[in-house]
Amino acid sequence: MTASPAGRTAACTRRTKFNPLTWLAAAGSTAAITTAAASWQLSVAVVAACLGLSLAGGTARRVVPAAAAVLVPLGLSLLVLHGLFFPEGRTVLAEWGPSRVTAEGLEFAGQRILQLAAVVMALLLFSFSVNVPDLVAALSARGVQGRFAFVLASTLTLLPAIAARAQRIRQAQESRGLVVTRSRVSRAGAFRLQAVPLVLSLIEDAGTRAAALEARGLSSTGPRTSYREVPDSSLQRTARAVLVLLAVAAVVLRLVQAGSGG
Repeated sequence: MTASPAGRTAACTRRTKFNPLTWLAAAGSTAAITTAAASWQLSVAVVAACLGLSLAGGTARRVVPAAAAVLVPLGLSLLVLHGLFFPEGRTVLAEWGPSRVTAEGLEFAGQRILQLAAVVMALLLFSFSVNVPDLVAALSARGVQGRFAFVLASTLTLLPAIAARAQRIRQAQESRGLVVTRSRVSRAGAFRLQAVPLVLSLIEDAGTRAAALEARGLSSTGPRTSYREVPDSSLQRTARAVLVLLAVAAVVLRLVQAGSGG
């Protein structure tokens, strides 16, 4: 089921009312606060909120596959690492030689996976929702020029293609006879066969996009004249300042708690 053209137009209209820096501050502060809080309840709430916003904005069909492509391999690695080799684990559920599956290890891995999912979903929602030309114009209007805007624009224009490209690589490998069974060895081999061409193609694509953006003067540090007006308001500027302060406060509080052994 896809959103109607009227629905997509309404979603785009709602997004244009917000400055891209507001979306950036919201995504960055959400990632920082979720990481600092290390609370699975907060992580679940952030994931649910991101799913709801992506459904409302019509980007769920791109955000969810991209998040799955990132979270599935990382989640499996966290389960193996902490589920089998968690030094603080005391409640042993299963044991194979030096490897032990502990309840504490699985709980720790689950919390880290939820925390990672919240961060990934927040950043992907931003990358699939933000208007890149508006973001670059907003950054340039505030004196953020040169390499930072150049790298940011290159990255954001590349992110939406990752999930589709990974799917195409998987289909191409399967057409050449790749068979993935339930064994860990088979899955690890299949992941390697798909990850290597994906990473190489992304590097090549990033170089091509970077050359195109640089040819258009995006990496120049000289004076600029922007013909693109990006809406902003004092309320949004205040909201961005509050979000940044909340993120900094959450990180500082976490560092203080870690230093005091809390």
